[in-house]
Amino acid sequence: MLTLQEIERLKSEEVRKAIEDNIERDPAAVALDSRIPEARLVATEVKYLQRARHKLPRLYQARCIIPPRAFEQSSSEECARRKDISGCRLLDLTCGLGIDTIAFAEHFASVVALERDEALAEVVRYNLTLLGIDNVEVVTTAAEEYVMDTDERFDWVFADPDRRSDKGNKMVCLEDCSPNIAMLLPHLQRISRRIGLKLSPLFDVDEAFRLFRGAEVEVVSLGGECKEVNIYTGSEHERLTIAAIGLGTWHFCREDMHATATAEPFTPEEYRYLLIPDVALQKGRVAIAALKPYADIWSNNGYAFARELPPEHVGARIYAIESIERYHPRELKRRYKGVGIEILKRDTPLGIEVLRKALGARPGRERTIALTNIAGESWFIELKS
Repeated sequence: MLTLQEIERLKSEEVRKAIEDNIERDPAAVALDSRIPEARLVATEVKYLQRARHKLPRLYQARCIIPPRAFEQSSSEECARRKDISGCRLLDLTCGLGIDTIAFAEHFASVVALERDEALAEVVRYNLTLLGIDNVEVVTTAAEEYVMDTDERFDWVFADPDRRSDKGNKMVCLEDCSPNIAMLLPHLQRISRRIGLKLSPLFDVDEAFRLFRGAEVEVVSLGGECKEVNIYTGSEHERLTIAAIGLGTWHFCREDMHATATAEPFTPEEYRYLLIPDVALQKGRVAIAALKPYADIWSNNGYAFARELPPEHVGARIYAIESIERYHPRELKRRYKGVGIEILKRDTPLGIEVLRKALGARPGRERTIALTNIAGESWFIELKS
């Protein structure tokens, strides 16, 4: 983490000009350039500004200070902007680099953001000035202390708990994160009716049933990767709403995670398209519910098979099917030996390297094949290129 002294040097006109003059250069070359004042500091900032160009475009454009560790742990601006909460006052318990805080500032009259690290809090204050944001107060304190002592009221409280232990291990359970939201919950409910939580992509959505009543859970993906699991408590009803969202492309919402899988026998000759459910649908346990109107699907983690071409934005990758047959490796080896193949698999314990070896194939993209298990039988699908 940057020190307060380093932050002050990064604020100086001389260093800011050096960063601007070298923004497109190789950071390694910048660090070795003796003509540049504070070359090491400038090189690090250039490196992380370059990395922030797409993830944090507003911070990049304003040439904000971006501490390396805070950058790695931050949301993208795209994920932060899509959180659909608003009101008069919001309390952000875990400011960090302030990406969520900056997004909330557009939808609340005022935001109080807590950051226990004095240096990071100073970075956020400076960045807010560069961005022209004047309705955020950054308070250097621990969330637990602030929540216990305050008698203020907020429309929303938001938290993105630290999911790393003192030894750097990833924590998944809410009770193990910092601050411990499960322990603080009664105090949070005293100061706000509605609470928003951003949790690990590894968080099991079934845990939401154990922890909350009347909550909205959303699983957000981008480019096929799960980015966030968010919980919003304090809704009017006592049922749990599950939403799966592909940023910028599709959205599926359901008030019940449970849906009936296809019961009919698998009839491969009827199907023309293979659908691979997006990770957000799988994580939210809603792949069956989302894809059943367009295809037959036997499990939330499996493939769906369609007779007709589904709409483009259904929350799944769509492949045209060349052929479907039972998986008999000896017979298939005659066809695929020495061929470069890409292997997709779902609902099967067989590993990709085991499959490739059994077929005598090599890594490549000459053919794309998929393997899955339905009703106790293994099926081999070749996909059209």
